[in-house]
Amino acid sequence: MQGRPDRLNEEMLLETIRHARLPLCITDPTLPDNPIVFANDAFCALTGYAVDEVIGRNCRFLQGANTTPDSIARIRRIIESCEVDTVEIVNYRKDGTAFLNALQIGPIMGDDGTPMLYFGSQLDTSTRREAERAARQLADRELGHRLRNIVNVMSVMIRMSAREATDIPALARTVEGRLKTLSDAHFRTIESPRAARLRELLRPILEAYAPNGAAQFDFKGPDPEVPADLVSALTLTVHELATNAVKHGALGDPDGHVAITMSEQDGLSLHWQERNGPEVIAPERHGGSGIIRSLVEGVGGTLDLDWHREGLVARLSFPTAR
Repeated sequence: MQGRPDRLNEEMLLETIRHARLPLCITDPTLPDNPIVFANDAFCALTGYAVDEVIGRNCRFLQGANTTPDSIARIRRIIESCEVDTVEIVNYRKDGTAFLNALQIGPIMGDDGTPMLYFGSQLDTSTRREAERAARQLADRELGHRLRNIVNVMSVMIRMSAREATDIPALARTVEGRLKTLSDAHFRTIESPRAARLRELLRPILEAYAPNGAAQFDFKGPDPEVPADLVSALTLTVHELATNAVKHGALGDPDGHVAITMSEQDGLSLHWQERNGPEVIAPERHGGSGIIRSLVEGVGGTLDLDWHREGLVARLSFPTAR
């Protein structure tokens, strides 16, 4: 009488696996070439094959031109060692499209301690990898842009310091001080982002860029706390605005001024207004602002830039509840 409940349990388990959302197949190593003996609906949906097209075949039919020998060898080692492990392998759907498969393999042991079956669960990680690759490319572009900006700002600072200095030692002291301030502002806010008050984040950046320090900018409105996950996008944007102001705008003139108005209505917003600088000409290219805009939009924010003749106006907003 025990056989029937066991059979019912097996059928219920297979039915549950059949309709599970995780792609799964089972192979039988006791048969020639370890063929697939079970594949669930999710496996068929992922690969594009009907169940009767996969039963009886070894899983290698999913391999193709970009499947690496290393990943195949690792699968073989996992099977031979009778362990449960995961390997990333390039597989191919029925229509020929490739996908990166995080394949978990493991044995189902029999009563005699040898593998009776093997299971393989599949997870398409192509989208995640593509997102990681895009993020790396954006980060590389942003890093290269920032490095070029740092060099440009350093050149402007040295020229302005040279006009102010009375002798070489005085010039060296002024340049050294300004470069240290610039370095501190970059690494304090970018290396280890943490939640902080907005003015605490922005003041060292602006003091680093403004030739006359705090006298060239003022804050208006509340001083909201910036969540840690928004710190990098916000500070990078302000670095970009300050860099542009040094090279082309108000902070490149000793009489220039920047007003920063902050608000907590509908999230966190910042209004940047330059005045008393050189006449503004809208740029033909938007490389730097395009990079920053991508970072801001990546965390759900918006960035608007108005190139008014009297001075750049920037509006930056972030949602604080995400």
